[in-house]
Amino acid sequence: MNELAPGKIKQHHLDRLAIVYIRQSHPQQQIKHPESVATQLRLRERIEQWGWPADRIRVLDGDLGKSGTSTIGREDFAWLVSEVTLDHVGLVAGFQINRLAREDETICHLIKICSLFDTLLADQDGVYHPQDFNDRLVLTIKGLVGGVELYQIQQRMQHGRLERARRGEWLGVPPLGYVIGEQRKLVFDPDEQARHVTRMLFDQFERLGSVSALLRFLHEHDVRLPIRATADPRAEIEWRRPHRETLRNVLRHPAYTGTYTWGRRPCDPKRALPGRRGTGRSVLAAADCQVFIPGNHEAFIDPAQFERNLQRLSSQSRRGPQPSPARETAALLAGRVFCGRCQSRMQTHYSPNLRYECARRALDYGESRCGSLPGREIEQLAATQILVALEPASLELSLAAAERIEAERAELERHWQLRLQRAQQNAARAFHQYDAVEPENRLVARTLESRWEETLAEVRTLTEDHDRFRASRPLTLSPAERRAIEQLSTNLPRLWTAPSLAVAEKRRVVELLLEKAVVTGTEDERVTVELHWSGGTMTSHAITRRVRRWSDLSDYERILGHIAESESHGCTSEEIATRLNDLGYRTCRSMSFTSANVRQLRQRAKLPQEPESR
Repeated sequence: MNELAPGKIKQHHLDRLAIVYIRQSHPQQQIKHPESVATQLRLRERIEQWGWPADRIRVLDGDLGKSGTSTIGREDFAWLVSEVTLDHVGLVAGFQINRLAREDETICHLIKICSLFDTLLADQDGVYHPQDFNDRLVLTIKGLVGGVELYQIQQRMQHGRLERARRGEWLGVPPLGYVIGEQRKLVFDPDEQARHVTRMLFDQFERLGSVSALLRFLHEHDVRLPIRATADPRAEIEWRRPHRETLRNVLRHPAYTGTYTWGRRPCDPKRALPGRRGTGRSVLAAADCQVFIPGNHEAFIDPAQFERNLQRLSSQSRRGPQPSPARETAALLAGRVFCGRCQSRMQTHYSPNLRYECARRALDYGESRCGSLPGREIEQLAATQILVALEPASLELSLAAAERIEAERAELERHWQLRLQRAQQNAARAFHQYDAVEPENRLVARTLESRWEETLAEVRTLTEDHDRFRASRPLTLSPAERRAIEQLSTNLPRLWTAPSLAVAEKRRVVELLLEKAVVTGTEDERVTVELHWSGGTMTSHAITRRVRRWSDLSDYERILGHIAESESHGCTSEEIATRLNDLGYRTCRSMSFTSANVRQLRQRAKLPQEPESR
């Protein structure tokens, strides 16, 4: 063993991997503090001095710019933990223990699994053996101190922001129509057009009374909103089209009354979703904020008008960009139907009948609606295609594919065994050559020893890769599960139409098989539905929908021509209806023709009516 290696490093540690974990908490640190990465990279040189070969050292730098307060999104850290649990790692090194994790439970869990699999931990101060009580105590204290340091840093930053807020200094990007002036307080935007548009928003909302009406007014007159990307008053103004949520945020922001607030959107940890920043926030009333300073800066409106705006907004139903929760008793495809024109999610309406309507651009930008379609035909098409996909033949193909996968896995397993066998034979041959050389022939002995070490390293690498392959190999179906699936496939169509099967259970099947349905309708009865299946497959289907007027039918003129031609041959209305049905024509309600429909069309087209005697 290398004399520079600490006494805690044993041969079984050197036989495994050494991992250098590098992390910085924010992307800006990578730009402003590149020396930190270089300092952490120098750990590799120290590990080589401790005896690890260069090809047995892994540097993980994929988590640069990611916070250590959570393990979500840190793929390299997850890979590190999985390698430790596979007993492939002899040493985990970081510049500081808190580089590995800032959470107390995370660092304690890492120390525990390193102790369980006899993996050493190292930082700039030295090497620690987690199975040793004193070393484990030091590691735990360092990990807890890292959490305390994080809390202190956050507390100092929060206290500094709070003191600035108490002085009325604006933090962050100013609201629309404002810039940050002297003493970092809000002043009116020096651009006259920006001030005029901001005042217009409040004046028109006072006159029109709703966000939708205000949005339509702005869209009709092509009024754009002045947006500055940064807090610098010299930043260029970007004129963007108005959006519903932008207007709502402007109308309910207390800053437009000259009131300064701080802490208006506190985060509730119980409502926050892991890995999603900004979730769990609520909006407080201005007077309930941590900092509340009336008359702090120039105002666009008075407090009385602001309160009237809040009352109007609270009395109006809000339609946000997120789809509403699907009802458990009606739509099968609710939330999965998209408009083929604008690619927006279509809304689901249940009264009086199920309909899918594309009103996203109308709601967000005040533009015209793309249209609406009856939902019954789309639902029937999706249900039919799902049953086709789940037919016994399709399931048999799936089972055959599973059998092929098992055969391929068996072949790969045999391939791995042969590779390992060859590597072991090469290592044994290299050992015999090294063992047979005369001790006096040192030059040859050193060459053969180096070759032997290379073959042993190849055996270790192949063994670890084989372990990873076996750990990631998917599970196979047992004979009992195969028989259950085959039996279920024969009963599936009857099961799907059974009254006892709730829509919620059908929706679970849809979520597994179908990603979305893109619907493109025309002015007539023709509708194109593209079903995007899980796995990337897309199928296109044409359906007919009900229309309101006979003239909306694409075949309206041809239908009248058939009626006129049949009437000239003396056919009755019933005979004409039968002929139209045989030719594949349907009514505006997408139903078969009857004699009453034919008489109605005769009357609309002013064709000769059928004699009463006939």
